[in-house]
Amino acid sequence: MKSKQVIPKGKHAFDCNGQNFIVDDKYQFIKQIGHGAYGVVCSALNKKSQQLVAIKKITDAFSDLIDAKRIVREIKLLKFFDHENIVSLLDLQRPEHPQNYKDIYIITDLMETDLHRVIYSKQELSDEHIQYFLYQALRGLLYIHSANIIHRDLKPSNLLLNKNCDLKICDFGLARGYEDESEFKTEYVVTRWYRAPEVILNASEYNKSVDIYALGCIMAELLGRQPLFPGEDYLDQVQRIIQVLGTPTNEDVRFIGNKNALTYLKSLPKKPKQQWKNLYPHAQPLALDLLDKMVTFNPEKRLTVQECLAHPYFEGLHNPEEEPICECTFDWGWDSFKPTDAILKQMVYEESLSFHPLK
Repeated sequence: MKSKQVIPKGKHAFDCNGQNFIVDDKYQFIKQIGHGAYGVVCSALNKKSQQLVAIKKITDAFSDLIDAKRIVREIKLLKFFDHENIVSLLDLQRPEHPQNYKDIYIITDLMETDLHRVIYSKQELSDEHIQYFLYQALRGLLYIHSANIIHRDLKPSNLLLNKNCDLKICDFGLARGYEDESEFKTEYVVTRWYRAPEVILNASEYNKSVDIYALGCIMAELLGRQPLFPGEDYLDQVQRIIQVLGTPTNEDVRFIGNKNALTYLKSLPKKPKQQWKNLYPHAQPLALDLLDKMVTFNPEKRLTVQECLAHPYFEGLHNPEEEPICECTFDWGWDSFKPTDAILKQMVYEESLSFHPLK
């Protein structure tokens, strides 16, 4: 016989897709809105503020310490950020005990959908839509980059949208500082299709421009309603990039220190650069000019986020006074530790205290 579940005072339980959620009384369950390897997300109403929120339950959060460290990283970053185009951490449920718990509940803004769903829906996408989505993503990225952070995992499903077409960037579990020399050069596991050539070809150095390249790939996907470079593996990915961007010059491959990667590149048949207007005949010339300057083989030739925002494509939207940067840089000092169950649990618990101070 199952023992009766004990619900702590001030909390209540509900079922979402077979997952038992235990959260503060003020959250009224609405429906399930997503699920993945990490757990389940539901929408809820905060009865005190009348705000609609998303509650993500990460089940057995500490069973994989690398994943758990990513969750801590995301919590710390979301707490640090304060920007309209970045998802907000509204609450982090405090575990009953600093060590004796398994699940994490993260509460953020509720967004109805994401860019991946929109691209592959029947919704018509005008140039104004594409311009506005991309502008907001760049506006958020300006703030992120100004805080000494590279997102490193930008893809359509990490750009959340609501019915007003407001866009918020999410999923910072792979983010890093760009002066960081720690493990991150090797444990990069981002969705292959949006990876910059310098990452695929294992360059030891890369920087914020990997995010610009990824956003360029997303822009192309908005224009064509299909991925720009849907590589099936590393080698196929490189071939697809060269098929469109053409064979890189010697100057363009200077950044590749990996001899095997260079040999492989030089073994490929020479390809001319394709014209973007042939790939996207209905796109505005200014859109294609911007795309051309974001999706470059050579990272040094890529526009910065500031240069993208100042591009004539955004003439009607760009206003430097309305594009805030972060007042301080994020301190990555905490991130260099070797994760253990006890340290990570204590960290999450301590982060939750800023939302739920001990009385």
